[in-house]
Amino acid sequence: MPDILVRHIDDALAERIKDIAREHQWSINEAILYALRRGVGLGADEVARRELHDIAMLSGTWESTETAAFRAALDAFERVAGRPLFTEGEGGDGRPDQEPK
Repeated sequence: MPDILVRHIDDALAERIKDIAREHQWSINEAILYALRRGVGLGADEVARRELHDIAMLSGTWESTETAAFRAALDAFERVAGRPLFTEGEGGDGRPDQEPK
């Protein structure tokens, strides 16, 4: 594992790291690793939240080219020979006034 040296830690941050180490009975190094993991989104809570977000992205987001292709496919289903497949009835009830062709 690589070692990383961090310089210019202010007094408030150093004290907070020491507090975390004391609260959990950890070494200073363990407290810093804990803080770094949480800070970059690798804490246990963060990983669970990120995985839920990733699943949501997979099931709910399309790229613009996919969206355009889907819209074009819908248009194709709604039109035959350049004309609407269904038209709204004269009464405004939303039912087609002609049968599908």
